[in-house]
Amino acid sequence: MNTFELLKPRPGLRVLISGAGAGIGAAMAEAFLQAGANVYVCDVVPSALEALKQKNPALHTGVADVAVREQVDAIVDDAREKLGGLDLLINNAGIAGPTGEVENIAAADWERTISTNLNSQYYFLNKAVPILKETSDAPAIIAISSVAGRLGYAYRTPYSSTKWAIVGLVKSLAIELGPSNIRVNAILPGVVQGERMDRVIAARAESTGVTFEAMRDEYLRKISLRRMVTVDDIAAMALFLASPAGHNISGQAISVCGNVEYL
Repeated sequence: MNTFELLKPRPGLRVLISGAGAGIGAAMAEAFLQAGANVYVCDVVPSALEALKQKNPALHTGVADVAVREQVDAIVDDAREKLGGLDLLINNAGIAGPTGEVENIAAADWERTISTNLNSQYYFLNKAVPILKETSDAPAIIAISSVAGRLGYAYRTPYSSTKWAIVGLVKSLAIELGPSNIRVNAILPGVVQGERMDRVIAARAESTGVTFEAMRDEYLRKISLRRMVTVDDIAAMALFLASPAGHNISGQAISVCGNVEYL
Protein backbone atom coordinates (compact mmCIF):
# COMPACT_ATOMS: atom_id res chain seq x y z
CA MET A 1 0.00 0.00 0.00
CA ASN A 2 1.22 3.49 -0.86
CA THR A 3 2.27 5.36 2.27
CA PHE A 4 -0.16 8.17 1.61
CA GLU A 5 -3.04 5.74 1.19
CA LEU A 6 -2.61 4.98 4.88
CA LEU A 7 -3.86 8.50 5.59
CA LYS A 8 -7.33 7.75 4.23
CA PRO A 9 -10.04 5.90 6.18
CA ARG A 10 -11.07 2.77 4.35
CA PRO A 11 -14.05 3.10 1.97
CA GLY A 12 -17.26 1.87 3.52
CA LEU A 13 -16.27 2.76 7.09
CA ARG A 14 -19.47 2.91 9.16
CA VAL A 15 -19.48 6.11 11.19
CA LEU A 16 -21.91 7.53 13.77
CA ILE A 17 -21.47 11.19 14.78
CA SER A 18 -23.52 12.88 17.49
CA GLY A 19 -24.49 16.55 17.41
CA ALA A 20 -23.54 16.89 13.77
CA GLY A 21 -26.16 19.20 12.30
CA ALA A 22 -23.68 22.07 12.05
CA GLY A 23 -20.20 23.18 13.02
CA ILE A 24 -17.49 20.63 13.76
CA GLY A 25 -19.89 17.70 13.56
CA ALA A 26 -21.17 18.63 10.11
CA ALA A 27 -17.61 19.22 8.86
CA MET A 28 -16.58 15.76 10.07
CA ALA A 29 -19.64 14.18 8.48
CA GLU A 30 -18.90 15.74 5.10
CA ALA A 31 -15.21 14.84 5.33
CA PHE A 32 -15.96 11.18 6.03
CA LEU A 33 -18.54 11.08 3.24
CA GLN A 34 -15.98 12.47 0.81
CA ALA A 35 -13.56 9.78 1.97
CA GLY A 36 -16.10 7.09 1.02
CA ALA A 37 -17.49 6.30 4.47
CA ASN A 38 -21.11 5.51 5.31
CA VAL A 39 -22.18 8.16 7.80
CA TYR A 40 -25.08 8.57 10.22
CA VAL A 41 -25.50 11.81 12.16
CA CYS A 42 -27.93 12.98 14.79
CA ASP A 43 -28.81 16.42 16.08
CA VAL A 44 -31.49 18.06 18.20
CA VAL A 45 -32.35 20.60 15.45
CA PRO A 46 -34.36 18.99 12.61
CA SER A 47 -33.87 21.92 10.24
CA ALA A 48 -30.09 21.64 10.56
CA LEU A 49 -30.23 17.96 9.67
CA GLU A 50 -32.51 18.67 6.72
CA ALA A 51 -30.11 21.28 5.35
CA LEU A 52 -27.13 18.96 5.76
CA LYS A 53 -29.03 16.11 4.13
CA GLN A 54 -29.91 18.28 1.13
CA LYS A 55 -26.21 18.96 0.58
CA ASN A 56 -25.27 15.32 1.19
CA PRO A 57 -28.05 12.96 0.04
CA ALA A 58 -26.08 9.85 1.03
CA LEU A 59 -26.11 10.91 4.68
CA HIS A 60 -28.29 9.06 7.22
CA THR A 61 -29.86 11.29 9.87
CA GLY A 62 -31.88 11.12 13.06
CA VAL A 63 -33.28 13.68 15.49
CA ALA A 64 -32.39 13.30 19.16
CA ASP A 65 -31.74 15.19 22.36
CA VAL A 66 -28.52 13.47 23.41
CA ALA A 67 -29.19 14.30 27.06
CA VAL A 68 -32.07 11.80 27.01
CA ARG A 69 -30.87 8.21 27.20
CA GLU A 70 -33.90 6.68 25.48
CA GLN A 71 -33.41 8.93 22.47
CA VAL A 72 -29.72 8.02 22.27
CA ASP A 73 -30.59 4.31 22.40
CA ALA A 74 -33.02 4.78 19.53
CA ILE A 75 -30.39 6.62 17.46
CA VAL A 76 -27.77 3.91 17.95
CA ASP A 77 -30.28 1.21 17.02
CA ASP A 78 -31.29 3.12 13.90
CA ALA A 79 -27.67 3.78 12.92
CA ARG A 80 -26.80 0.11 13.32
CA GLU A 81 -29.70 -0.85 11.07
CA LYS A 82 -29.02 1.81 8.42
CA LEU A 83 -25.24 1.28 8.35
CA GLY A 84 -25.26 -2.48 8.83
CA GLY A 85 -23.05 -2.19 11.92
CA LEU A 86 -20.64 0.33 13.35
CA ASP A 87 -16.88 0.89 13.04
CA LEU A 88 -16.41 4.40 14.41
CA LEU A 89 -18.29 6.36 17.06
CA ILE A 90 -17.59 10.09 17.26
CA ASN A 91 -19.00 11.61 20.45
CA ASN A 92 -19.25 15.21 19.34
CA ALA A 93 -22.47 16.65 20.80
CA GLY A 94 -22.04 19.48 23.24
CA ILE A 95 -23.19 22.94 24.28
CA ALA A 96 -21.28 25.99 25.44
CA GLY A 97 -23.16 26.22 28.69
CA PRO A 98 -23.51 29.38 30.81
CA THR A 99 -20.93 32.11 31.22
CA GLY A 100 -20.53 33.76 34.61
CA GLU A 101 -19.21 33.55 38.14
CA VAL A 102 -19.86 30.19 39.71
CA GLU A 103 -22.07 31.64 42.44
CA ASN A 104 -24.32 33.12 39.76
CA ILE A 105 -24.69 29.99 37.61
CA ALA A 106 -28.16 28.47 37.90
CA ALA A 107 -28.30 24.81 38.90
CA ALA A 108 -30.45 24.03 35.86
CA ASP A 109 -27.82 25.50 33.52
CA TRP A 110 -25.06 23.51 35.23
CA GLU A 111 -27.03 20.28 35.03
CA ARG A 112 -27.99 20.80 31.38
CA THR A 113 -24.34 21.30 30.45
CA ILE A 114 -23.28 18.14 32.29
CA SER A 115 -26.13 16.15 30.75
CA THR A 116 -25.47 17.27 27.19
CA ASN A 117 -21.67 17.30 27.20
CA LEU A 118 -20.80 14.38 29.47
CA ASN A 119 -23.76 12.12 30.19
CA SER A 120 -24.49 11.89 26.48
CA GLN A 121 -21.04 10.44 25.86
CA TYR A 122 -21.75 7.69 28.38
CA TYR A 123 -25.15 6.97 26.79
CA PHE A 124 -23.60 6.51 23.34
CA LEU A 125 -20.70 4.45 24.70
CA ASN A 126 -22.91 2.20 26.78
CA LYS A 127 -25.06 1.37 23.77
CA ALA A 128 -22.44 1.40 21.01
CA VAL A 129 -19.41 -0.34 22.53
CA PRO A 130 -21.00 -3.82 22.29
CA ILE A 131 -21.60 -3.14 18.59
CA LEU A 132 -18.02 -1.96 18.08
CA LYS A 133 -16.79 -5.17 19.70
CA GLU A 134 -18.60 -7.11 16.99
CA THR A 135 -16.58 -5.59 14.14
CA SER A 136 -13.18 -6.96 13.20
CA ASP A 137 -12.09 -3.96 11.14
CA ALA A 138 -10.21 -1.59 13.48
CA PRO A 139 -13.10 -0.19 15.53
CA ALA A 140 -12.48 3.19 17.14
CA ILE A 141 -13.98 5.92 19.28
CA ILE A 142 -13.23 9.64 19.02
CA ALA A 143 -14.47 12.03 21.68
CA ILE A 144 -14.54 15.76 21.09
CA SER A 145 -13.26 17.53 24.18
CA SER A 146 -11.73 21.03 24.08
CA VAL A 147 -8.58 22.92 24.88
CA ALA A 148 -10.65 23.76 27.98
CA GLY A 149 -10.09 20.10 28.86
CA ARG A 150 -6.39 20.80 29.53
CA LEU A 151 -6.53 24.41 30.75
CA GLY A 152 -8.57 26.19 33.39
CA TYR A 153 -11.36 28.38 32.02
CA ALA A 154 -12.66 31.09 34.33
CA TYR A 155 -16.37 31.96 34.04
CA ARG A 156 -16.94 28.77 32.01
CA THR A 157 -16.70 26.21 34.83
CA PRO A 158 -19.57 23.92 33.74
CA TYR A 159 -18.17 23.62 30.21
CA SER A 160 -14.56 23.16 31.29
CA SER A 161 -15.53 20.56 33.90
CA THR A 162 -17.18 18.39 31.26
CA LYS A 163 -14.25 18.72 28.87
CA TRP A 164 -11.72 17.66 31.52
CA ALA A 165 -13.98 14.72 32.38
CA ILE A 166 -14.07 13.62 28.74
CA VAL A 167 -10.27 13.39 28.67
CA GLY A 168 -10.32 11.18 31.76
CA LEU A 169 -13.04 9.06 30.21
CA VAL A 170 -11.03 8.58 27.02
CA LYS A 171 -7.80 7.66 28.79
CA SER A 172 -9.63 5.15 31.00
CA LEU A 173 -11.55 3.60 28.10
CA ALA A 174 -8.39 3.24 26.01
CA ILE A 175 -7.05 0.93 28.72
CA GLU A 176 -10.35 -0.88 29.15
CA LEU A 177 -11.07 -1.42 25.46
CA GLY A 178 -7.56 -1.91 24.14
CA PRO A 179 -7.68 -5.71 24.56
CA SER A 180 -10.79 -5.65 22.33
CA ASN A 181 -8.76 -3.80 19.65
CA ILE A 182 -10.83 -0.63 20.08
CA ARG A 183 -8.83 2.59 19.95
CA VAL A 184 -10.10 5.58 21.94
CA ASN A 185 -8.84 9.14 21.50
CA ALA A 186 -9.94 12.69 22.22
CA ILE A 187 -9.60 15.74 19.99
CA LEU A 188 -9.27 19.05 21.82
CA PRO A 189 -10.30 21.90 19.49
CA GLY A 190 -9.03 25.33 20.34
CA VAL A 191 -10.71 28.60 19.43
CA VAL A 192 -12.80 27.54 16.43
CA GLN A 193 -13.88 30.41 14.19
CA GLY A 194 -17.59 30.67 13.54
CA GLU A 195 -20.90 31.84 14.94
CA ARG A 196 -20.70 29.68 18.08
CA MET A 197 -17.33 31.15 19.04
CA ASP A 198 -18.65 34.63 18.36
CA ARG A 199 -21.44 33.99 20.86
CA VAL A 200 -18.96 32.73 23.46
CA ILE A 201 -16.75 35.80 22.98
CA ALA A 202 -19.76 38.11 23.22
CA ALA A 203 -20.95 36.48 26.46
CA ARG A 204 -17.50 36.63 28.04
CA ALA A 205 -17.09 40.25 26.93
CA GLU A 206 -20.38 41.15 28.57
CA SER A 207 -19.52 39.30 31.79
CA THR A 208 -16.18 41.11 32.09
CA GLY A 209 -17.32 44.52 30.88
CA VAL A 210 -15.24 44.88 27.71
CA THR A 211 -16.11 45.19 24.01
CA PHE A 212 -16.49 42.23 21.67
CA GLU A 213 -13.47 43.39 19.64
CA ALA A 214 -11.28 43.68 22.75
CA MET A 215 -12.28 40.22 23.92
CA ARG A 216 -11.64 38.71 20.48
CA ASP A 217 -8.16 40.24 20.45
CA GLU A 218 -7.57 38.83 23.92
CA TYR A 219 -8.46 35.34 22.70
CA LEU A 220 -6.04 35.64 19.78
CA ARG A 221 -3.20 36.80 22.03
CA LYS A 222 -3.55 33.55 23.96
CA ILE A 223 -2.79 31.49 20.84
CA SER A 224 0.85 31.02 19.84
CA LEU A 225 -0.02 31.11 16.12
CA ARG A 226 -2.30 34.12 16.68
CA ARG A 227 -5.14 32.61 14.69
CA MET A 228 -8.26 30.55 15.26
CA VAL A 229 -8.62 27.06 13.88
CA THR A 230 -11.37 25.95 11.50
CA VAL A 231 -13.88 23.13 11.58
CA ASP A 232 -11.96 21.55 8.70
CA ASP A 233 -8.83 21.38 10.88
CA ILE A 234 -10.77 19.26 13.37
CA ALA A 235 -12.27 17.09 10.63
CA ALA A 236 -8.79 16.43 9.22
CA MET A 237 -7.58 15.15 12.58
CA ALA A 238 -10.63 12.88 12.89
CA LEU A 239 -9.91 11.44 9.44
CA PHE A 240 -6.30 10.79 10.41
CA LEU A 241 -7.24 9.04 13.65
CA ALA A 242 -9.72 6.84 11.76
CA SER A 243 -7.19 5.94 9.07
CA PRO A 244 -4.71 3.05 8.99
CA ALA A 245 -1.99 5.60 9.77
CA GLY A 246 -3.52 6.00 13.22
CA HIS A 247 -3.86 2.31 14.01
CA ASN A 248 -1.46 2.50 16.97
CA ILE A 249 -2.72 5.78 18.41
CA SER A 250 -4.93 5.31 21.46
CA GLY A 251 -5.47 6.97 24.81
CA GLN A 252 -4.39 10.37 23.50
CA ALA A 253 -5.85 13.84 24.01
CA ILE A 254 -4.73 15.68 20.89
CA SER A 255 -5.04 19.45 20.76
CA VAL A 256 -5.81 21.11 17.43
CA CYS A 257 -5.54 24.68 18.57
CA GLY A 258 -2.53 26.60 17.25
CA ASN A 259 -1.14 26.09 20.78
CA VAL A 260 -3.52 27.91 23.07
CA GLU A 261 -1.27 28.95 25.97
CA TYR A 262 -3.94 29.87 28.52
CA LEU A 263 -7.64 30.69 28.73
